[in-house]
Amino acid sequence: MLKKREKYIGVMSGTSLDGVDVVLCEIDGQSCTLLKSIEYPFPSELKSALLSMMAGECSLEKVGRANHSLGLLFTEAVASLLVSYNIDASTVRAIGLHGQTLWHAPHGAYPFTMQLGDPNILAAKTGIEVVADLRGKDVALGGQGAPYAPAFHEFIFSNINASVAVVNIGGIANITILGDTLIGYDIGCGNVLMDLWIDKHKNLLYDKDGAWARSGEVDYRLLDVMISDTYFSLAHPKSTGREKFNERWVDDCLIKIGAKNDTYMPKAVDVQRTLLELTALSISNEVLKFNIDVVLLCGGGAKNGFLVERIKALIPNAEVAIAQNANEIEAMCFAWLAYKRIHREKVNLKDVTGASSNTILGAVYA
Repeated sequence: MLKKREKYIGVMSGTSLDGVDVVLCEIDGQSCTLLKSIEYPFPSELKSALLSMMAGECSLEKVGRANHSLGLLFTEAVASLLVSYNIDASTVRAIGLHGQTLWHAPHGAYPFTMQLGDPNILAAKTGIEVVADLRGKDVALGGQGAPYAPAFHEFIFSNINASVAVVNIGGIANITILGDTLIGYDIGCGNVLMDLWIDKHKNLLYDKDGAWARSGEVDYRLLDVMISDTYFSLAHPKSTGREKFNERWVDDCLIKIGAKNDTYMPKAVDVQRTLLELTALSISNEVLKFNIDVVLLCGGGAKNGFLVERIKALIPNAEVAIAQNANEIEAMCFAWLAYKRIHREKVNLKDVTGASSNTILGAVYA
């Protein structure tokens, strides 16, 4: 029996902290159709506060304030979508809220992944049920709690008659290999290092179309140090975030090449070019491990023309294309995960995350 189509909102705030993506989708058991979308600006003061907390300047009070502030932000973002398109909240079945990842540590004696943004505020102010805490159950079952996009990629792209890799380039880049067994994992840095470097040296949020990187040259000594990081050689399942790839990581790599020659320091523009090459090379290295015909790019990095050029050059024997709704796919994923939770359906992620079993994900805030 076919399920009726229902409307869901997905809310996604990624590692880059560059905006909140909000989408309205119509979903049933066979399809997820994007109806409307907006990108809501991320307040600079809140971004600075979160980055400071991630760098270790943290307290319980700061965590509580950030959780509330993010709850208000996500509520404003959803309200903006509803008002902009004159959407009646009563027609929306539920909101899928990813939250803002503050720290991701699925290994060790006390594995956890922390996403902030109080869903109670969003539910109370919109009058719409909210599905949140979507990663915790997977971690409880021994999984990485990330990435989740591969399950949605399988849902929307499995009808392509070719061997397909889907690469989502957000702050962190992840890959999905569609086949008999679903494979997916975090490749490593996507936009996060390029964004923090241009912010530090040019006071810009991101390098539009890779223009600044294009004007520099690859420093191969630096690139060799970066790509030799042990994370890139780890077997999947694996996941990562800002707790790994951050300014301190870049500085450590620079120190390593400086130790060979105390007078050597690459120009800032050449570091930017090298960081872009690192993202392109790490992506191509993973794609080339599989017999792939088509590579679909999505996420904010798919809008970086120079980065896309480099990925195409490094994967010459596959068709590299930009996926439909490339910038909205991750938010659509969380609308779909809300649908799965409301209907109490398990999500096919154990082969991706390493969890002991597939399970129903998320908590419902009425």
